[in-house]
Amino acid sequence: MIEAAMIWNEPNNKSHWDPAIDPDWSKFAAMTTLACQAIRAENATLPRVLGGMSPIDPTFVQNLAGRGVLDHLDALAVHGFPLDWNLWPLAEWPQKIAEIQAVTTLPIWVSEVGVSTFGAEEVQEWGLRRTADLLKGKAPRIHWYSLYDLPREWEATTRHKEAEGSSYYRHFAMGILRQDGTPKLAAKVFADCTPDMGLCQWFHYEDHRLDDAVEWMKRLGVTYIRTGLSWADSFRPDANRWFDRLMNALEPFNTTVTFCFTPEHLGIEPHHTSAPREPELFAEFCASMVRRYVGAGATPAIPTIAPTRAAAA
Repeated sequence: MIEAAMIWNEPNNKSHWDPAIDPDWSKFAAMTTLACQAIRAENATLPRVLGGMSPIDPTFVQNLAGRGVLDHLDALAVHGFPLDWNLWPLAEWPQKIAEIQAVTTLPIWVSEVGVSTFGAEEVQEWGLRRTADLLKGKAPRIHWYSLYDLPREWEATTRHKEAEGSSYYRHFAMGILRQDGTPKLAAKVFADCTPDMGLCQWFHYEDHRLDDAVEWMKRLGVTYIRTGLSWADSFRPDANRWFDRLMNALEPFNTTVTFCFTPEHLGIEPHHTSAPREPELFAEFCASMVRRYVGAGATPAIPTIAPTRAAAA
């Protein structure tokens, strides 16, 4: 079932929102407010979550609060990859969450956290254990990124691609499963972390991994996940057929759907990171997806922090 709607992905990251078009996030704030209002009109209880910040930035939250955006949200989310991309130590995770808690009363989710196997699988194995120790009990939702490695034949969603050097290639090694579906060392560790931790897995249009992913998630004890419904993909042929297949396959899990990615023909610039020319059209997309997959019926309240296994024992 769908447990929450997330608005965009890493809006303060130039790989997902173009700062040249919207340097003060005023366009993003207006779009997000419209989307939240449209979602609320379709379903009065579905939690609305701000797409994960990357970097984790209290001033970004204060900017949106000053524009009234937080009045329409039920939670905020953060992303962090300190062993691969961020310029802060892994041990600072609790501090990073506290920095955002200091500027808002909304719950803080960790909707992407992960470690690549770019250098060694043992790094990911240790990093997963340490991350779980640091974050359990600190956030209502912790989505590990990701289940699968990104196939080498695909491109990573980032603006500068190979110009980023090794940083770009780390995108392809974030899974606890390899591209061919075989498990890495961290897969067994992850099974020990569920159900406290969930997964973030982005599925591409007509993704060949979907059915196997569902079986793996069940095997690993996953109860909640995060994925995306792409506004840009909604203009592909038979888009709703693919969306239906995806949502039906994920029905066994508590699923957060992320609405994001501007269709090129609707952006101020022809790119998925662009602010849309008409933000009302993004709001209409969000409303249509909620109407199609949630409806107006009651849904779960915003998830709260559950006791960890250790605390429950």
